Amino acid sequence: MHHAYVLTLSCPDRPGIVHAVSGFLLERGGNIEEAAQYNDRDTGLFFMRVQFACDQLTHEDLRAQLKFFAQPFNMECQLHSTTQPMRTVIFVSKEGHCLNDLLFRWKSGLLPVDIAAIVSNHRDFYQLAASYNVPFHHIPVTAATKPQAEAKQFEIVQSEGAELVVLARYMQVLSDDLCRKLSGRAINIHHSFLPSFKGAKPYYQAHERGVKLIGATAHYVTADLDEGPIIEQDVARADHSKTVEMLTAMGRDTESQVLARAVKWHSEHRVLLNGHKTVIFK
Repeated sequence: MHHAYVLTLSCPDRPGIVHAVSGFLLERGGNIEEAAQYNDRDTGLFFMRVQFACDQLTHEDLRAQLKFFAQPFNMECQLHSTTQPMRTVIFVSKEGHCLNDLLFRWKSGLLPVDIAAIVSNHRDFYQLAASYNVPFHHIPVTAATKPQAEAKQFEIVQSEGAELVVLARYMQVLSDDLCRKLSGRAINIHHSFLPSFKGAKPYYQAHERGVKLIGATAHYVTADLDEGPIIEQDVARADHSKTVEMLTAMGRDTESQVLARAVKWHSEHRVLLNGHKTVIFK
């Protein structure tokens, strides 16, 4: 039986890390199928992603041996099986283009995720969820009920065993507490080319400034609004003739594509956090 894994790691840079990792895998019967590394000269950190096959040891044995291997390097590493799609919960409000795109890509086999639930503060997309046989949870959110609503949301994430939460145009600001609980595993799509036009109604801000490019940004969620580490961005050209409604319509396609790429890369373990930035092995 073929067992395939992805190993991701980061540590202070020093000579011999690639040799050591390759040797560790070779000694355990591992066959490297894909490898990439990056040395950040500004921080002195080394990053690496290795996809390999290994039939001689179980996932648990590999993980345990990696723990001891990593200690002399002061290395943070994670081992993932490529046969298990990433359990995912999607949050959405009243704009459904990103949700619809993710569901279609998932069912078409284009995303290595398993969408376990959809959570929304509106009822608009319960029929869409039902058409894909995905549980739909309507959790209204007001200023008064936000703590209780977020507790229910996090309970769903936990009960579904979700490794990833996608804010697919979920138009509620998550509390600092929920941001901390979802740190490194929640991706948001913002409908502007950050750091420009943060916050609400960025297309209106862009139209007011007469921009020639509109964009979308997929980033990890942090307590600082629209300032999390950026995973992917893209733009579409605009001109003086475009109304706010035209910009919004144009932007939907860009948002959907940017978010889908970010979800794909994250679920393939190609994104490594590097402080306020990311290292992405495409």
